[in-house]
Parts: sequence; structure tokens; C-alpha cells
Amino acid sequence: MNEPGLVKVMSTLQYLSHDSEAKRLYEARQRYLHDEASMLSSAKMAGVKKGKIEVARNLLAMAMDHASVAKLTALSEDEIRTIKLL
Repeated sequence: MNEPGLVKVMSTLQYLSHDSEAKRLYEARQRYLHDEASMLSSAKMAGVKKGKIEVARNLLAMAMDHASVAKLTALSEDEIRTIKLL
């Protein structure tokens, strides 16, 4: 119980157990933070995918074969076939 973080958590837990409105607000805040982290993670993954597609498009423009592009970008050959060159 001498850890500063643990003392703070115990204090917060004790406070929340006595005040239902504070508990509701705390849980709403936790849901918001979780949702925000999830959205950021999804956006990051979408950005990585977009980058891989751009690299694949450039490799295809250099006349590289689909199997090699798939291996280099970790995209499937089906995904490579759907990429349109500009």
C-alpha cells in the first residue's frame, strides 16, 4: 500500500463507491478514452494499408511482377491485381 499509484487508485475507488454520479462520469470517461484509442488504432492501420498500396502502385509502375510486389508489401496477390495504375 506504499506505492503512490496504488494509494491514488484506492482513494479514487473509495470515492466512487460512495458517489453514483461520480462513478457514472468516471465510467463514461473511461469508455470515451477506450473509444478514442480504438479509433486512433484503426486510423493508423488504415494509413499503413494506404502506404502499402502506394508502394505497390509504384512497384507495378516499374513493371515488377505481382508475386514480387505482394512479397515486398505483404499484400495479397488478389489485392495487387485490384490496384489501378494512375
